[in-house]
Amino acid sequence: MRSVNGDDKDKNGDLSQPLLPECSLKDGSPSQEDKLGTKVWIESKKLWLIVGPSILSRVASFTMNVVTQAFAGHLGDVQLASISIANTVIVGFNFGLLLGMASALETLCGQAFGAKRYHMLGIYMQRSWIVLFVCCFLLLPLYVFATPILRLLGQPDDVAVESGVVALWLIPLHFSFAFQFPLQRFLQCQLKTYIIAWVSLAGLVVNVLTSWLLVYVWDVGVVGAAIALDLSWWVLVFGMYGYVACGGCPLTWTGLSMEAFSGLYEFLKLSAASGVMLCLENWYYRILILMTGHLKNATVAVDALSICMTINGWEMMIPLAFFAGTGVRVANELGAGNGKAAKFATQVSVAESTVIGVFFCAVIMGFHDQLAYMFTSSSEVLEAVNGMAFLLAATILLNSVQPVLSGVAVGSGWQTSVAYINLGCYYVVGLPLGFLMGWVFKLGVEGIWGGMIFGGTGIQTLVLIFITARCDWDKEARTASSRVKKWSTPSPNDSIDVSHSPRP
Repeated sequence: MRSVNGDDKDKNGDLSQPLLPECSLKDGSPSQEDKLGTKVWIESKKLWLIVGPSILSRVASFTMNVVTQAFAGHLGDVQLASISIANTVIVGFNFGLLLGMASALETLCGQAFGAKRYHMLGIYMQRSWIVLFVCCFLLLPLYVFATPILRLLGQPDDVAVESGVVALWLIPLHFSFAFQFPLQRFLQCQLKTYIIAWVSLAGLVVNVLTSWLLVYVWDVGVVGAAIALDLSWWVLVFGMYGYVACGGCPLTWTGLSMEAFSGLYEFLKLSAASGVMLCLENWYYRILILMTGHLKNATVAVDALSICMTINGWEMMIPLAFFAGTGVRVANELGAGNGKAAKFATQVSVAESTVIGVFFCAVIMGFHDQLAYMFTSSSEVLEAVNGMAFLLAATILLNSVQPVLSGVAVGSGWQTSVAYINLGCYYVVGLPLGFLMGWVFKLGVEGIWGGMIFGGTGIQTLVLIFITARCDWDKEARTASSRVKKWSTPSPNDSIDVSHSPRP
């Protein structure tokens, strides 16, 4: 399969060509080591075409939330708490579900692209727009009734009221997810992740500029910070759509189509399974913070845990980029009928992500007593973070493997099975174990976190390793071929090699 950005006459742009000269034995044939090294290099090249820009775009998006919280923090403690809670609890709950639902496109678009059913990518994206937009309407009560919901969760009255106001102003952000997530996956499956990266950087610039204008210059307060976040996320939507609609994807985008309204029920089922798969994990870490808030000396515990989760969140952008890259590579190869190539892509991705995870794990352990200086000068919080550094290192190491295996599941279409695995590992084993370690054995926040990580994420990782190791990749390729035929209709343009599309 050719790269989407390839040029038929330019072998440097064709990933099917060897990227390194082969070393030969005396008889002129390449050794097994040379063959393997060349294959790893070529696969790494394909993988990092997705992973590299994905890291940049995800870090930029994560930074937009950090910038918004930083501006709100200069307005006062209540304002900081309100924007943080509205963004973390209300928006975060919906974010995880909608992001997961959009990941169904990684299966369908990735496999259709590998099978050269190019026009179906645009149809799938439009179906995802419809499903996610309707879902956004169904989730609106969480924004409208944010104040009473937060009161029920034990938040102080002034924070709950202010957070409820902020949540109403974040409704435009909420609806941007319905379009931005499918657009992201539509481009990602065609290896056009550099477009996502440039648009994300533009969104970050807009976020910083509008936050400064609305909060400092025009004195709109915490509402201004929320509006700045709305505007920056819609910049992502219009930036990506503008590229697609203005001819950036001539084979995969043929305009709006009534065909998008057909097969919505089947599409909804796969989207729902994808949503449950990802949001169960997303909510798990939010429950960790809520549980910590009920401990003795909760302020120090929550501050220390928040610092650790922020560091973990920054580093997590790398495994999540591998999640995206692995999903696309596996889906592309399965769609093209290359089961062995999908298996090899999985092995390379897991190995490279693990190496990066080991590096950051070592950094955390090496600087365990200095991690929190960039966030606080409180000796109590510094000591608490130092005590949790080994858990942070273990979390980073586990998270270097687990998202990659989840990417394999998405690329292969195993979302429903993995949703049940996540439910069992996180909520049947991890959550009770965290409660037991934290309260019954009185180990505090370390007990809650350790129990949830090793009981939930650790077991889930082992189960996914077992499933992936026993996978019959040739059978998965046949299943992908059947799925593509079932979900798509033929088009004359699909016989055209996508490598002939004009360069952007």
